[in-house]
Amino acid sequence: MIDAKNKKAMLNRLSRVEGQLRGIQRLINAENQDCEKIVQQLAASRKALDKSAHVMLGCMIEMSLAQDERTDLDELSMLISKYA
Repeated sequence: MIDAKNKKAMLNRLSRVEGQLRGIQRLINAENQDCEKIVQQLAASRKALDKSAHVMLGCMIEMSLAQDERTDLDELSMLISKYA
């Protein structure tokens, strides 16, 4: 379960990504927009979303470590490779 601090940070991060995506939609709807500018914004949005996924992966790892007193490195490696 995500704690209150991380939940707020994640929701803020996703709100920024949502704003970026709306901005991209506006760029696409506007006439004479440079494709390079749109691609740059898409890449920035993707990177921000990837960062969100990495934060959540860290949360999953922390929860896994907190639930089990012994660390199962194979399971952690599997989680990292699956979601990273």
